[in-house]
Amino acid sequence: MLFADVAGSTKLYESAGDAVAMDAIERCLRLMRHATEVAGGRVVKTIGDEIMALFPTPDAATGAAAEMQHAIDQLLPVASTKLGLRVGFHFGPVMQRDGDVFGDTVNVASRLVEQAVRGQIITSSETMAMLGPVFRAWTRRLYSIQIKGKTSEVELCEVIWSQRADTTAISSHRMAAKGASVVLRLRYRDLERKLRRNPDAITLGREQTPHGLVVEDHNASRLHCTIERRQDRFVLIDHSSNGSFVTVEGDPEVMLRREEFTLRKHGWIAFGQPRSGASEVVEFFCD
Repeated sequence: MLFADVAGSTKLYESAGDAVAMDAIERCLRLMRHATEVAGGRVVKTIGDEIMALFPTPDAATGAAAEMQHAIDQLLPVASTKLGLRVGFHFGPVMQRDGDVFGDTVNVASRLVEQAVRGQIITSSETMAMLGPVFRAWTRRLYSIQIKGKTSEVELCEVIWSQRADTTAISSHRMAAKGASVVLRLRYRDLERKLRRNPDAITLGREQTPHGLVVEDHNASRLHCTIERRQDRFVLIDHSSNGSFVTVEGDPEVMLRREEFTLRKHGWIAFGQPRSGASEVVEFFCD
């Protein structure tokens, strides 16, 4: 079961008006529907700027999700607004009635898409384990969340996709080559962490994780944000309720809520409030 929704649609309606925005969203939905059908899936229904689709296998859902991301990423901005896509999917049994789909699998998939940010594909570790070797090679584990009705937490995984014509393999081996020498240094109190490998990631927040940096700030969420390497870039992905406040030295502060930001040069990350009022700040250096 897969959910995919268009990111940036609210801003587009505000800036371009209903007619232009509706036309742009419909174009995205057509591309998403096409990717679904080519992969052997079925669009169950559309809800505004979101589609709900059913696939026979995890590999089929993964291939369709990658194709959707590629297709939407190729679209030109509309009224200066660049649209993106958030995708979440989970494999399991469903109940079908009158063309609609119900059940625990649907509920989990709907929560996964809520965890995704623009340009991201999120699945569960349970689904990841069912993928074929090619698709599984381009996934990485993130963190776990509690889902209502589930007795245990659900571990999230991300499908890494990149620009290439053949999306059946998700990502090119060229990903590993570019910018191999670039390093991100994070400094918090007397601790320093480095990100070198591609892909690599670190989670920042109040909760201790295997690949994380614990931030002792009551304004920070348990799993506040993730910083991941994408080729020669380091991208901060906010997962929090109160937002991440990022300042690049010499530039105005930027607030992120469930959004991404490319870190560069030297700067600071504050949690849940602007840096000027923050008691805890993580400093970063892109070397």
